[in-house]
Amino acid sequence: MPDFDVLNSGGSAAGSVAGPDHLFGVEPNVPVMHQVVTAQLAARRQGTHSTKTRAEVRGGAAKPWRQKGTGRARAGSLNAPHWRGGGVAMGPKPRKYNQRTPKKMIRLALASALSDRASDGKVRIIDDFGINAPKTKDAIAVLGKIDVWGKILIVVGVEDAAAAKSFANLVGVQTITQDQLNTYDVLVNDFIVFTKESFEAACSSRPDPETRRAARVERMISSTPAAVAASTPAQDDVAEESAEQPERSEAAIDGEEE
Repeated sequence: MPDFDVLNSGGSAAGSVAGPDHLFGVEPNVPVMHQVVTAQLAARRQGTHSTKTRAEVRGGAAKPWRQKGTGRARAGSLNAPHWRGGGVAMGPKPRKYNQRTPKKMIRLALASALSDRASDGKVRIIDDFGINAPKTKDAIAVLGKIDVWGKILIVVGVEDAAAAKSFANLVGVQTITQDQLNTYDVLVNDFIVFTKESFEAACSSRPDPETRRAARVERMISSTPAAVAASTPAQDDVAEESAEQPERSEAAIDGEEE
């Protein structure tokens, strides 16, 4: 389990915190990261591009000249793709670029990206930014004391609006909350800066596979008695109805058959 130093807003050590192995200690899987990032970028596309075919272009319904006798190539409409102002052949139409990515692959890609940054020593954890009101000058001072450079990803808490607004105006600095953490943003930035609160929240909201499996089994077990209890009254009613019906004698049965 990798350990990270916790820094205060002045850049001094203020303790340490352990990162879970399933997030910061896995072997980076480059093909999975590539596939997930490709899917993320594809999902960002609006897909609203559209061109007009020869059937959608305005005008051009009349034949421009007669079929024979002019010496020119035969033409039936000015909307043909090879004419200026005509339709577009095989042009783009509105479509969705979304790709279906399995949840296990998304989790593995994020863990691979975080582990890669952790192995390079590019993960910083701050006890608290110490920013009570939105002020860009305070944000610049904090970044100058924690030894980071290049493109920086700031992961703040959901309620830490003052810090998020303070970092918003800085070029090369991206601010997200811990629930928005994703593979592309981790890989496109050089450093990742967490607060201690956002780091713990990010780890607790992404448990290891054994914990997820145990929780799933527990949910299945807890839902089973309710289903059994719901089916029990119906069985009891059937039993009561059969008990209320009198038993017929063999003579009565023989009489009915005749």
